[in-house]
Parts: sequence; C-alpha cells; structure tokens
Amino acid sequence: MPSAHEQLQLIRKNCVDLYSEEELLERLKKGAPLRVKLGVDPSRPDLHLGHAVVLRKLKAFQDLGHQVVLIIGDFTARIGDPSGRSQTRPMLSTEEVSLYAKSYEKQAFRILDPSKTEIRFNGEWLDRMNFENVIRLGAKYTIARMLERDDFANRYAAHEPISVAEFLYPLAQGYDSVAVKSDIEIGGTDQLFNLLVGRKIQEEYGLQPQIVLTMPLIEGTDGQMKMSKSYGNYIAFNDTPKDIYGKVMSIPDALLMKYMRLLTEFDEETLSRYERNMREERVNPRDYKMELARKMVELLYNPEESVKAQEEFVQVFQKKNLPSDIPDLLLSETSIEAVDLLTKAGIPSRSEAKRLIQQGGVTLDDQKLEDPFKPLSLTEGMILKIGKRKYYRIVLAPR
Repeated sequence: MPSAHEQLQLIRKNCVDLYSEEELLERLKKGAPLRVKLGVDPSRPDLHLGHAVVLRKLKAFQDLGHQVVLIIGDFTARIGDPSGRSQTRPMLSTEEVSLYAKSYEKQAFRILDPSKTEIRFNGEWLDRMNFENVIRLGAKYTIARMLERDDFANRYAAHEPISVAEFLYPLAQGYDSVAVKSDIEIGGTDQLFNLLVGRKIQEEYGLQPQIVLTMPLIEGTDGQMKMSKSYGNYIAFNDTPKDIYGKVMSIPDALLMKYMRLLTEFDEETLSRYERNMREERVNPRDYKMELARKMVELLYNPEESVKAQEEFVQVFQKKNLPSDIPDLLLSETSIEAVDLLTKAGIPSRSEAKRLIQQGGVTLDDQKLEDPFKPLSLTEGMILKIGKRKYYRIVLAPR
C-alpha cells in the first residue's frame, strides 16, 4: 500500500468535495484498509457512464488496498431520491426494484473487482425497521437542517409540495452508513447533502463520521443536461459495443476533454497536449473522440470488441458503407405510409415517427423522407435508415 500522502494525491484526483482532507489523511496514516461506500438506487435497468465516474473512483480505492462496499438501494429506490428534482418522484414497485437490482450488481463488476467488493442491499436493515425505529431515526435530524438543501428550499419557497417521505430519504441513506460502518462515502456532486447527512447520522449513533467525497457529474450526449436515464441522454453499460462507440462519437466536442479526464487513465500531461493540439488545430477533435470511444468500449466490454466497433464505425460513417449486420424488417404490404413504416421498425409512436421524418432523420434507399403520411412503394432489399445508427433491410413476406 502506498504511503498516506501518496494515496491522498491519487484519491483527490478529479474529486470536487472532500470533507475533510485532514480527517482522511489521519485515517490513511493508520494503515488499515478503509470501508468505502457507494449507494446506487436501481430506479431504471441500466447503469450509465455517469455511474462509471464514481465506480472508477471506487476501483482506485480497491487498487490502493481498501474495501469497497456497494449498496444497492432496493429499499430506498421504492421511496425515490429527490436530489435535484422539482417535484415528488414516483415510487417503484417491489418487483421493478428487484429486477433492476440484479442487473445493477452484474453491471458494476464490469469495472469493480468482485473479490474486493462487498455487495449489500439496504432492504436488509431498512425493511426490518418498525415505526418506532423510524421516529427515533427522524428525531436525529431537524426540518430546519433539511430545508437547507437547495431543491427542498426552492420548492418550499415556491409553495410546491414536499412529501414527508422525501425528508426520510436522506435519513435512510444516512442509516446505510451506520449499518455498514463506512469510513468514506462517495457520490456525485448532487449527492453532497445526503452524504453529509450520513456523517451526522453516524455521529448520532456513536460512530466516527464518514469522510465525504464527491465526483463531478457529466453531461449526456445532448451536451446540455447531466447524463441521466430520465433525460434519455445516457450511454448505458448494456448498450452494444457498436452503440457505445457511436454515442461517444456523437457527444459535442466541448465535452471531449471532460469525458477523457473522468473516464480514462490518461495523465494530465497527455490531456494537456491533446487540448493544445485541438486549440492550435493540429488535430481534428474527431480523432481524439475515436480514441475515447474505443476506450469506453474497452472499459465496458474488452479490447477485441473495441477494435470491432471502431472498424464498423469507420466502414459505415467514414467510408459511407452499410453495416455488416443490418437486421431484416419483415413486412406484408408493398405500400405503406412513412409513419407506419417507422412504427413497424420499432419507433414507439406515430407522433415520434412523424417528428423524426420532419427533422430529416429518415431515408429509404438514400432518399430522405419528407412527408410523414406519404404512401411509400416498397420493394425487396430496400434499406431504411433511421437517425445515424439504425438500419433495416426491407423483406417482403411471400404472398
């Protein structure tokens, strides 16, 4: 294990908040492995690259010899984390949470070392609490302190509803830290309030309060909102290698260096050189983006898949060739309105199909479709292209 000061330098890399550096250094000097906690709520089936930022930090702790505790919030997901929300979140069913939780555990091990990871489900202790336990937990924090949180304060000032259940969420997350006796808890910057509540709750239960470390949030493929399953701008762990590569290539150039800093092992000297080369227009940002896309496929799959994904991208988008694995779209009719053709290709609604056509994102045999309701004459082998990455080969059912 490196010295305490060496570890501190590695731990501080890219982090935003650290409460507190002095406390962390003191614990590192003791030489014993620390318990490093991350909690994730399985609110949707997929982890995404936003989660990868904190998972990679956890992996760094593992490489330094510390014990990672990954808490999958099978209980707290049923409440819904209000962080950054302007309204009450819907609660999930037990069945939904159970299904998503199993998926999370499997996906996390694409980055974490399973042999150095303790997986816990917070229903293990929170499901056992009775109403008296909940009241006693609630007594350890004040409403005034809860309203110091920005999203609560804003909603309260705007006379928007805040349910009591939402006040209970940070307390439940804080109690997780009590249950697993965490020394450090990490999360995104939007989790800072919850993590600090955990310090207070641990103190109330007679434990040494945990160190709090936050990592930056990354914007999604739209370049505007934070990467989120709710916003649909995410790159999922379970996306195919081809889709991961293509989605990374679609991010705005302005996000390239942020992704590289937070999601790769490139050192600062290399990144500074990349920034200088782009600023002086010596290198097309596309070339570095291809390097990043290959690294992301390698992170979530393996080097072989990253090479194949890059070859496919070059063939389709740079050489303008068709993909090697275009799926068939079996149709029984030879004449069909454009919107109906898209719904048969998997677009969820006619309104969404209409929007895609009107935005110019759909072609049939390289001819752009412009009228959503124009009947199309179909022949065997036509190529339908939706957006930048979806291709279908028209196959007509025998009559």
